[in-house]
Amino acid sequence: MIDETLFAFIEYVKSKNGIGNKMRLMREARKKFKLTKDRSVYYSEYFAVRFSFSSSANFSNTVISLSNLQKYDDLPFVVCLVMPKQNILYLANTTFLQKISHSSQELREDNIRGSFNGSDIVKEFNGLKNAPENFGKLFSIHAGLGFGGNLVRLVEATTNISPSGNKMKISSKQKLVILSAVDRAKQFVKSKEYLELKDDLDSKVQRYKNEILIAGFIENVNIRGRIIEYLIAGEDEKMKTDLIEALRKSSQKIPGFRTKNTLGDYVRIFKKYQTATDVKTKILILSSNPKGYNIDKLLEFLSSDQSVFMFYFIGLEPDKIVNQILVSMFQVDLLRSTIVLKHWSGRNSRGVTQFEGDIIHKLIVAPDNHVDKKESDDFLKMLIKL
Repeated sequence: MIDETLFAFIEYVKSKNGIGNKMRLMREARKKFKLTKDRSVYYSEYFAVRFSFSSSANFSNTVISLSNLQKYDDLPFVVCLVMPKQNILYLANTTFLQKISHSSQELREDNIRGSFNGSDIVKEFNGLKNAPENFGKLFSIHAGLGFGGNLVRLVEATTNISPSGNKMKISSKQKLVILSAVDRAKQFVKSKEYLELKDDLDSKVQRYKNEILIAGFIENVNIRGRIIEYLIAGEDEKMKTDLIEALRKSSQKIPGFRTKNTLGDYVRIFKKYQTATDVKTKILILSSNPKGYNIDKLLEFLSSDQSVFMFYFIGLEPDKIVNQILVSMFQVDLLRSTIVLKHWSGRNSRGVTQFEGDIIHKLIVAPDNHVDKKESDDFLKMLIKL
């Protein structure tokens, strides 16, 4: 969620069009918005900004190092380009970088090196112009990915070293099974097995209700999600006990634990269905776009005859679990809100997805499991073609 302070900053910068002096704008903005200076970055609790000057919009100036950006990547990170007659603002969080250009030869996931230039900032993302009027939507996308979610992609784009894993090659037989997933989903959400799975997950939420409420408001969205996922789907009871103890003590140090990097957090096998369910938390007072799924992993799973992929959303408010819902990936509103991030993902993948948080909010408040077969079929065909 973007704070009103950033929008006030945007309007202020627009009002200074024609100032043509980076140092003067920087000095005046710092005073007006009470920004703290950290080398070339100015920041507050609401946003961070790097001022740059160029005689044209096609600027190739070095902006900042990737390691420095990492410190601010959970805030809207804005580049303010001061030109003689106009000031232009870009969102430059890691999601909106094509690569790392400068001194990046040794960049690896465990070795954050290099800097990015103005030319590395994408000027359009998923059909949205990188401009202030879209900063809210763009930052919601970024918040669901974060620095860690972008690092692998930036390493690949910068060094030409592809990550492990390959784009799934789909045979004619597999395609038929994948496309039959819509009918399986429609049958499952009306079955007794669906009710059994929902009761199973609900009982786990009830069992760990207090811990989920505590974890639900951990600021780091990735840690928050992984903890709640582990409480519900984790298999190591000792690790669960350690997590619960740390949460109850409000410990700043959460025990190290690993979650499975699989499609769904929770797997239940029934006689007629093989279900994988991804557990997601939605903080109802916050605006965010939750991660969806890796498209290749989804297609590989759906190529099995009995496969059914579900989402279990837990809606939280301060001191209250509002509701838990179990919905198909093909639920009509969820499907229509699915954002496919193809060009973000790298060469070796069909990409990943996100969901519009507002739609999940509405589903939590008013659950619905309607599936539109034609829309779902068309969606699957589109994913296969990627």
